Amino acid sequence: MKPIAVVLGGLLLLAACTPRVEVMVPDKPITVNLNVKVDHEIRVRVDRELEKLFEQEQELF
Repeated sequence: MKPIAVVLGGLLLLAACTPRVEVMVPDKPITVNLNVKVDHEIRVRVDRELEKLFEQEQELF
């Protein structure tokens, strides 16, 4: 009977040590800081200038 008591006692100890995971809603709202640099206009200008240059000087390449 002693081995059964030891096994049951061990199981009780293991059951008491199970981890607990909590999912909580934060107190403050979640903020996402997007430091985005927009350079689309610059690229479009350069592309147009290059197209004009290639049209003017077709022997360039």
